[in-house]
Amino acid sequence: MITVQPIFIVGIGGSAGALNAFKALLDAMPPDTGMSFVIIYHMLPQAHSQLTKILSRHTKMSVVLASDAIPILANHVYIIPPDSDLTMENYKLKLISPRSGRNKQVDMFFISLAEEMGARAVGIILSGYAGDGTEGCRHIKAKGGKTITQDMSAEVEQMPLRAQAAGCVDFVLPINEIPSKLKSLAAALKT
Repeated sequence: MITVQPIFIVGIGGSAGALNAFKALLDAMPPDTGMSFVIIYHMLPQAHSQLTKILSRHTKMSVVLASDAIPILANHVYIIPPDSDLTMENYKLKLISPRSGRNKQVDMFFISLAEEMGARAVGIILSGYAGDGTEGCRHIKAKGGKTITQDMSAEVEQMPLRAQAAGCVDFVLPINEIPSKLKSLAAALKT
């Protein structure tokens, strides 16, 4: 089997109100971008998540539940399990279970993404409460990656607004414009 490493690894964080944003983003995303997408969603530890099944209806990419040491491949979507933290190393996901705390999973993944991928890291913050993801966006930007937040269309604006207020966001966009921005970032990387 030939494994294809992604152009970018795109971390996507969200909480309250993010389910609709995840679906809309995948609906708008072409299946052959050459990128990988890792979705970090705040869930109760005991949740029986159907997120993988739900989101697989919104893309032709493979949508899989993240597991320890699974390789991160292009044109795949990985979903964090409910009671886990997720990081990455050498194009593989690292699952830490049980999770270390509440509502820190986006920062934890984004920080490892920044360390591993540098300019090939993209962090996207969608709808949600509180400020998870802000510190991670700061790390991604410091390592040369790009950060995007959902615009005022977010059902719950706190996560995107907190990241924007911290000065670590490159682009504030509606969901339907994020795929073309990712495509232009990938094109710029190739030149």
